[in-house]
Amino acid sequence: MSVAPAESSGMIAARINRLPITRVHTKLIVLLSLVFLFELGDLNTFGYAAPGLIKYWHLTVGTIGVITSASFLGMFLGAWLGGWFSDMVGRRKALIWATVFYSFFSLLNAAMTSAAGLEIVRMLTGVGMEGMTVIGLTYIGEMFPKDVRGRYQSLILAIGLLGIPMMAWFARLVVPMGPNGWRWVFVLGAVGLVVAIFVARDFPESPRWLEIRGRSGEAETILTHLEQAIERYTGNALALPQEPEPVELTVHVRVGELFGRDLRKRTIVLSLAWIAGILGFYGFVAWVPTLLVEHGYSVIQSLTYSSIISLGAVPGALLAWPITDRVGRKTGLLILDSIVALFVILYGLAFNVAAVLIFGFLCAALLQTQTALLYTYTPEIFPTRVRSTGAGFTDGLGRLSNVAGGVLVAAIFSAFGYLSVFLYVAAAFLIEGLLIGIFGEKTARRSLERIAK
Repeated sequence: MSVAPAESSGMIAARINRLPITRVHTKLIVLLSLVFLFELGDLNTFGYAAPGLIKYWHLTVGTIGVITSASFLGMFLGAWLGGWFSDMVGRRKALIWATVFYSFFSLLNAAMTSAAGLEIVRMLTGVGMEGMTVIGLTYIGEMFPKDVRGRYQSLILAIGLLGIPMMAWFARLVVPMGPNGWRWVFVLGAVGLVVAIFVARDFPESPRWLEIRGRSGEAETILTHLEQAIERYTGNALALPQEPEPVELTVHVRVGELFGRDLRKRTIVLSLAWIAGILGFYGFVAWVPTLLVEHGYSVIQSLTYSSIISLGAVPGALLAWPITDRVGRKTGLLILDSIVALFVILYGLAFNVAAVLIFGFLCAALLQTQTALLYTYTPEIFPTRVRSTGAGFTDGLGRLSNVAGGVLVAAIFSAFGYLSVFLYVAAAFLIEGLLIGIFGEKTARRSLERIAK
């Protein structure tokens, strides 16, 4: 399969890039935020349910690690399959199916009666969750103008990240209620089924995707409708588009193109960065509740402290708003990852509750700042014809690495103790920052079409 040599005029991208942000975009922002709210909440459900499972099912840290690893195997499959599916059938249809898929299996988690059953269903939940993440991030990048797409990606993620403290405090309420309290955590994670209905009703397909698939008539219809709605709202005619940048049309998606001459370096650098970043991120986030219990705190104390720490996620993602388009993704990630590494070590050295909460909160905040930048950066690197596939491939390798990551954290803790886990996490973040800071491409305030060249 090969990329067709024909080119589009590039006017679709030029017209999108000159659109002002109005309430026409607000509907997309609200719905995308809700999609991410329940997906990001669901992503952390097992971490918050784990202390209850340790207490009532008498699971070991090693078993928790195996189930966590199964989730990431599912995320790896979901990132790859979701990215490929999105490039094949379109962003809208793929987003709907991924949301329904992860929500259904999240609900099924609540019915499990064994660790083996949880392992299987968490893997399938991971397939849908990560597929949805890759597709959603690609959609945001293609629907918002180049000068502000980083900011609105940060805003959508910040609202979505409310799902983490929402899930944490809900778990704090229901997990201590009894042997089945943890099941309700997964029920809440399934509310994405409701959101999928509104996505199906109100989301337009990405005009950029339609254009490169040779469906220019449909792209023209959708974009004209958006332009007319904006003009009616503002009462002003839109500015003329800037000079267009033609893009290649394509009929098929070829994963091998990611390792062709033009994209090989980007794919390798981003894949390694995702591997390091995922090992660091989930080495911290997914293990805080369990490690606090193993460090001598009660289940209720662990869940309470984890809930307070999780509140840092939202201001952290909002911090990305002024950074992402001003400092840029490349430089911003280098700086943020270095600071995160320092705070993670200080968290591991914390000797009282106040220090645990302060450094834990700072870690949670800056982890989401750097995550917002990485999520914005990833789909920008690839051309539209393989954007979702490329984002899914690199993200997916990161998730695959954490199949071993859960077991690795458990092994490090068992062999070397509490602090050693956080030294490992800090090293992972330093590697991620250096990879992108030294070898990454600059993307801020550049059109997707120009970055692709």
